[in-house]
Amino acid sequence: MINAAEVIRSGTSILFVTLDSLRYDVARATTHAGRTPRLAKVLPAGQWEERRTPGTFTLPAHIAFFSGFLPKLPQPIQLPRLWECRPPAFKAVDPSTFVFDAPNLLEGLAQHGYRTVCIGGVTYFSRETPLGSVLPGLFHEDHWRREFCSFEIDSARHQVDRALEVADSYDGRPLFLFVNVSATHVPHGHYVGSSTDSWESQSAALAYADEHLGRLLDGLGRSGRWLVILCADHGDAFGEDGYHGRGIAHPTVMNVPFAAALLP
Repeated sequence: MINAAEVIRSGTSILFVTLDSLRYDVARATTHAGRTPRLAKVLPAGQWEERRTPGTFTLPAHIAFFSGFLPKLPQPIQLPRLWECRPPAFKAVDPSTFVFDAPNLLEGLAQHGYRTVCIGGVTYFSRETPLGSVLPGLFHEDHWRREFCSFEIDSARHQVDRALEVADSYDGRPLFLFVNVSATHVPHGHYVGSSTDSWESQSAALAYADEHLGRLLDGLGRSGRWLVILCADHGDAFGEDGYHGRGIAHPTVMNVPFAAALLP
C-alpha cells in the first residue's frame, strides 16, 4: 500500500495517466498476451487491478478523480484512498491518505509547492468549447493540439514528446504531470486497418501506446522518484447486450484497469 500522504509531503513528483475509454478486460488480456511489456514492468505483479469507475464518460470521471474519488475495488472493503478533500470533522481519514484543504486536488497540490500540468488528449481537454475548458482550467498549465487527439494514428508519440519536454523544464521542482492518453478512445479501428472500432482495435491501440508510455516512464525515472498512477476513466461497449459507447452503466463501461506504483 502506498502512503500518499508521506510521498506527497516529501515533494515526490506525480505522474497520473488516464487511458481514455480503456476497458478492464481489454487491458488485462492485452497485458497477459505480452503486448504491453513496458507497462507490465511498472504494474504491481505485472497485472492490472480491476476497479469500478465513478463516472461513465470523460468529464464526470475526471472531475471525480481530481476531487479525490479514484476508481474503487469491486468489493465491500476498500483500501485507504490515495488522496481526499478535507472531510467534515466527524469523519476519520487513514493517515496514509493525502488530505488537501482545497476544492480540488490540483489546488491542494499547489499549496504544497507542486506545479500542475495537463497534457490533454480527448476534446474535453481541448479548450475548443466552454465545456472543454473546465478540466484544463484546473491546472497551472495545459497543453493540447489536434495531433494529441485519437483520430491521429500517432497521438501517443506526440503527447509523450510534449510531456517529456514539460518534465525537463521543471527539473528540481515537484510536478504533477497529468496525461490523458487518447489512443484508446474511439476511433481506434485504424490500428487494425478497419473503419469500425472493436475490442481488437482497442487492444491494438493499447499495444501501440505501450511503446510511448514506456518512453515516458523511462525518461521520468531518470530524473528521480515518481508516484505513478495509471487507470482508465471509463470503458466502452462494443455491442455487448446491444450497447455501444459510453455514458451507460454497463459492466464494459464501469470496469476499468488501475495501477499505482513508486518509480523507480
